[in-house]
Amino acid sequence: MSAGTGGRPGRSRSAPSAAALTVQVATRSRRVPSPHQLRRWTRAALARPAQVTLRIVGEREGESLNRAFRREPHATNVLTFHYDERDAGCAGPRAPLRGDIVLCAPVIAREARSQGKPLEAHYAHLTVHGLLHLQGYDHERAREAHAMEAREIAILKRLGYPNPYAAEELRA
Repeated sequence: MSAGTGGRPGRSRSAPSAAALTVQVATRSRRVPSPHQLRRWTRAALARPAQVTLRIVGEREGESLNRAFRREPHATNVLTFHYDERDAGCAGPRAPLRGDIVLCAPVIAREARSQGKPLEAHYAHLTVHGLLHLQGYDHERAREAHAMEAREIAILKRLGYPNPYAAEELRA
């Protein structure tokens, strides 16, 4: 298990692929997306079959995971844990992706408020963001960040959400 991502993004831009999705809600927050919403966002973001667990956590678990896997002493909005297909003996481009996406409810709620975004739209963005990391997208370099952001914007537009970076562009 590794936090973050590596590798190259999948080249496929085809229709959404089948996903075996498990949803875990491990927070007291009542303002979390429904399993139906999470499935919809997941299907839109995936370009190949996947086995994914989406876990929505509270501050304490988010901080613990971020500290353990990224050595950061605070909770973050989303973490992606990619499980290498080779470990499961099913290597190849058609093999299902396997991984976990952890969304930290209190961090996401604070960010949505401070950025003036609807909570649902912010959850949609961060779910898509985590799923793109699972597929190899990254944002460590400007070129990678541009490609990932463009993909996020396109997916979110198809889902009926605004560009999540528009407010940031106005502030820059």
